[in-house]
Amino acid sequence: MPDKPGEAADGPAQAADAVGRTAGVPVQAADSPERWRQVRAVLTANRPGLSRIAAGLYPGLVRVGSTDLLSRAEWLPDAPLRLDDLPLAWVEQPPPPALDLTGPVSAHVRPVAGAGGRYTSYAEAVAALDRPGLFEDRPCYRLLGAALAGPRALRLTRTSYFAGMELGHSVAHELAAAWAESRDGLNMAALPLRSLAGDPCALDRRLSLCAVTTLTLRRAAGGEASFVLHWRDPAKVNHAGGMYQVMPVGLFQPATSAAAAVPHDLSLWKCMAREFSEEFLGTSEDYQTTGGLLDYDRWPFYRRLTQARRAGRLAVFCLGTGVDPVTFATDVLTVAVFDGAAFDAAFGGLVALNAEGRVITGGRAEGIPFTGDTVARLVGGAEPMQASGAALLQLAWQHRRHLLG
Repeated sequence: MPDKPGEAADGPAQAADAVGRTAGVPVQAADSPERWRQVRAVLTANRPGLSRIAAGLYPGLVRVGSTDLLSRAEWLPDAPLRLDDLPLAWVEQPPPPALDLTGPVSAHVRPVAGAGGRYTSYAEAVAALDRPGLFEDRPCYRLLGAALAGPRALRLTRTSYFAGMELGHSVAHELAAAWAESRDGLNMAALPLRSLAGDPCALDRRLSLCAVTTLTLRRAAGGEASFVLHWRDPAKVNHAGGMYQVMPVGLFQPATSAAAAVPHDLSLWKCMAREFSEEFLGTSEDYQTTGGLLDYDRWPFYRRLTQARRAGRLAVFCLGTGVDPVTFATDVLTVAVFDGAAFDAAFGGLVALNAEGRVITGGRAEGIPFTGDTVARLVGGAEPMQASGAALLQLAWQHRRHLLG
């Protein structure tokens, strides 16, 4: 990428070797906070390779195109769906998760704390030992199921960020630790927690955090399109630091912790609008509210985007749903297509840095060209691209005539 950030001082080999040297030492040292942090560094430094390994552990599951993103046939529509054609169904009494992660099954990914005890959760260990700049236990929507082919709906209920991240980040840690200690290949026998977790796409078995992942295309008058990317800063984010991603991307969650915000903000479009503001314009995720509710109709930026949709200058589509094989992060894959003038009016103040990382334009005011060569380069591994972003770029290129016509 033309404005690619510099390499980290400690590369993948150094980080992996630091963990590898802990093999065979006493349990207390192997489970120490220092070793736990080293494993986290291995995961960050080697995320693309670990993604390929993790995807290979599920040979029976559908993958999105040639990428590592896991999916199901009913999660991938034959043609892009208009966002308004995808209803959301609320489930008040969801099934409990299949695994209790507070007991022995996850002890090997939770470091020792104090006098021989362990941190009670992976999230607690992150908060104490390796806290990124953005790390807060906010309410989130839990995805229970997706039907995008035939009768359509996303089934959702409530969870919280710390509860939802627990399984996915634990199995990612387990994978990185096992890989660092044995380069001869991995199978499920070496990954007991991942084995117990079962099918990552069986959403009703776990507390599945759901992100709304959007590729934003700027369509010029001649029909050619461009986009921007996000480089996620490992010092700022807890998930996929050091990776490129389409933008904006945000957890599907209400704007505040108020109970009334849960039904009020149950809208993919409202979530997308907030993320456009935060990631493209660098605004805060703390909004002025009344009684914990954001009045979207009185928010000028939201009104601008909504009016652009109504006028046909902005079209929003859903292309599918998928699961990251490393962390089980679940993404609703969307595309927002702006006419050039509407994009420029909305994002004339496009920032270079935001709360989660760097905005990558490829050195061009209009962004990176949306071409077959660019998509092939990003999807093919030339850059460390998140699986969901690679999958979305590939799907968007496949459906480009529908999206840009």
